[in-house]
Amino acid sequence: MSKAPRKRLVVAITGASGAIYGVRILQYLRRCPDWESHLVLSHSGALTAAQELDLKRGEIEDLADVVHNVKDIGASVASGSFRTEGMVVAPCSMKTLAAIALGLADNLVSRAADVAFKERRRVVLLARETPLNLAHLRNMTSVTEMGGIVFPPVPAFYNQPATLDDVVNHTVGRVLDLFGIHHDDLLERWEGLRKPAAAPASGFSHSEGANP
Repeated sequence: MSKAPRKRLVVAITGASGAIYGVRILQYLRRCPDWESHLVLSHSGALTAAQELDLKRGEIEDLADVVHNVKDIGASVASGSFRTEGMVVAPCSMKTLAAIALGLADNLVSRAADVAFKERRRVVLLARETPLNLAHLRNMTSVTEMGGIVFPPVPAFYNQPATLDDVVNHTVGRVLDLFGIHHDDLLERWEGLRKPAAAPASGFSHSEGANP
């Protein structure tokens, strides 16, 4: 019996802050024998990763199964006949968001996203900017109307993260969930409210903090 082909996920890293999200997704996919990662790393994405993570382009590319040049419009992921499970842009700059929202297909990141949309595949954009202006919001609306998922990497605190890794892993775990990628060690899932802790006998209280 022939082995089932590996599922493919396109991972793009662009120039917004938060390069760790794309890198962590690639790191986790390396642990998934049933998945094949296809990386598109923009020039600005590589610069940001160097600033934030002290990682060279080659070190990031080594994490992926297949690497595509951002200028290579003839790459496999630029065609709908090349089957993938979809695409995640992590992080997604506002320039990239705009290009995807308008269907510009001016480089391989926006072209691969355009292909995923036309083939009705999942597209997840970790849009990273704050505060948001009207152009950003309208582009997010356009992407959502096309079927994409705008996923700002906003941290959750109900899991009481102790480290920055906890924050990053929680977001990455939620993204992997959207593609049906099994994991059991990245996030603490919500299982209802915890039993409230006993109120302190003295000292600072929530009511005091809310009403100085």
